[in-house]
Amino acid sequence: MATLTAEPQLEPQRRIVPPPKKSRLGWQLLGVLVTWVVLWRVFGGQWTLESGVPSTIQDWLQSFVSNLGIVSFTQPIIAVLNALYNGGVWLTQQLGWTGMIGLCSALALIVAGWRMALLTIVGMLSFGVLGLWEPSMETLVLVAITVLLAILIGIPLGIACGLSTRFERFLMPVLDTLQIMPSFAYLPIVTLFFLIGPPSGIVASLIYAVPPTIRLTSVGIRQVASASVEAAESLGATSRQVLRDVQLPMSRRTRVVGINQTVMAALSMITIAALVATPGLGQSVLGSLQILDIGGALNSGLAIVVMAIVLDRVISAASNRAGEIAPSKRSRYTVWAVAAALIVAGVILPVIVPSSAKWNAAWTHSIADSVNSATPWLKDHLYPFTTAMTEWITVWVINPLESLLTDTPWFMVIAVWAVLALLVGKYRTAITVGLCLIGCVLLGLWPDSMVTLTQVIIAAAFTMVLGLLIGTWIGRSQTADRVWRPILDAGQVMPPFVYLVPCLALFGPTRFTAIVAAIIYAAPAAIKIVGEGISTVPTNTIEASRSAGATSTQEILKVQIPMARPIIMVALNQGVIYVMAMVVVGGLVGGGGLGYDVVKGFSQERFAGIGLAAGIAIVLLGVMLDRISQSAGRVRRTSSDVR
Repeated sequence: MATLTAEPQLEPQRRIVPPPKKSRLGWQLLGVLVTWVVLWRVFGGQWTLESGVPSTIQDWLQSFVSNLGIVSFTQPIIAVLNALYNGGVWLTQQLGWTGMIGLCSALALIVAGWRMALLTIVGMLSFGVLGLWEPSMETLVLVAITVLLAILIGIPLGIACGLSTRFERFLMPVLDTLQIMPSFAYLPIVTLFFLIGPPSGIVASLIYAVPPTIRLTSVGIRQVASASVEAAESLGATSRQVLRDVQLPMSRRTRVVGINQTVMAALSMITIAALVATPGLGQSVLGSLQILDIGGALNSGLAIVVMAIVLDRVISAASNRAGEIAPSKRSRYTVWAVAAALIVAGVILPVIVPSSAKWNAAWTHSIADSVNSATPWLKDHLYPFTTAMTEWITVWVINPLESLLTDTPWFMVIAVWAVLALLVGKYRTAITVGLCLIGCVLLGLWPDSMVTLTQVIIAAAFTMVLGLLIGTWIGRSQTADRVWRPILDAGQVMPPFVYLVPCLALFGPTRFTAIVAAIIYAAPAAIKIVGEGISTVPTNTIEASRSAGATSTQEILKVQIPMARPIIMVALNQGVIYVMAMVVVGGLVGGGGLGYDVVKGFSQERFAGIGLAAGIAIVLLGVMLDRISQSAGRVRRTSSDVR
């Protein structure tokens, strides 16, 4: 009996007893970093590719862009997308603001209920109040076209993945690649074939937004209980009947969740596509940022946030209603009657009251003037603090790391990164990292690539610190989770451009501004994932550590974080990807690096080759960091870690 009672306590004790020494991997990584610093001090400033950078590829890309024109096979696609966009905008103009509010609120009533219909009315009225009705409708049309195409493409592919393991193995690496690439990187490639304007914005948003629909449709098909499928087959149903009558209805809720994610991704990308002359609210934000009109940018950003929240809440409510007991016929008829009344009222009102055909300027109340009036107060009271913070971080963190990356001989930097990748991964990871960095050299963008990499590393480090601190807090406290969850949800809903506005107001156009914006953008995802990992640690393990006398700090550091390590590494991977996307967009507000090169390539045709080369370099850095972070999540623990 003594053996039986003692044995359950051995495993918990082994988990909380600290290892007697650091892991060999930790010493190896430290040794590589120390060697790197020594090489930097000895050879700093030599072979840095600051001058004499090869530009053969940039010249070739410039020539390719100049001679490309419209590729013949894309002409019909461009024509169709332009027709869809122009037709959608024409419809919004014919219906007017009353007709559009009636139509959209009726749709929300049918799919999501009374509360969401009311939210839709209030949200759409806010577009007019902010003085942005027409740009809002342009954005709404673009998002609707993108989501419609994503559904038409994504659901059939998702069904095929759900039914065929072989097809899923083939398609999933493609989806992984699409999600690894920062959204900014799609634009230079897409514009080569679809030119600037709505077609390029729609195609880029479609590429960025379709993976969630495919993935979640596949997951929904596979999660249908096998007993339900077998029961249908035993009754003589064919494969097509099983899919139509069993698998698709039972996976409807999961598909709606995928469509929700696709809508959010499409709205996010459509705003960024303003860089390639895609109309809508993104153009309003971009124009304000270019002239440092903080109030105008925040006013347009607020409209984007409102649209994102309305779309998110309506589709989420529709997802929650999927699978519920169907309402009675009387209730359905009532809903349809009210929806029809809303549409009819919205269409007829301008006929009865001609003055309501267009939004009355007297009803407009933009916040731009108020924000711009408050800017001097911010400069007087907050700028001394934010400026001091910016200077301190720049001098002691950004400049030293950027100098380490840019002043060390380029081939030594490649060798160091390859060794780091080899230590945390395998030879394949090291080869991939080496090839990605060599690609940055051949593209003639080595210094700018290192500037961008500096910002990514710093932003990812701060993101993980916040992820661990706040994620551990919400993972251990339900009260903290209830407080933080709405804030994190709002952060994930907001499109990236919106983050640039307050950061620009507080810190001005600097590299630190881009880093802060990236942290704000990436932190919600990292915090949520870490919190999920901490909350899933088995309760009996935590109780065993407490019975052994562990304090709360020891419980976190020696039990919960080590056991949640795989999920925490997923948070690191996602944090890096989000940071990579936002740091590049931060090139618009002083971040420089590859983001600035892409913007320059868009704005001036003679720099199109540089812009396209920068887009390719962004992809290479994104793939490199993704492979390293994924390998770090799979690294095996040494014997000293498990003692």
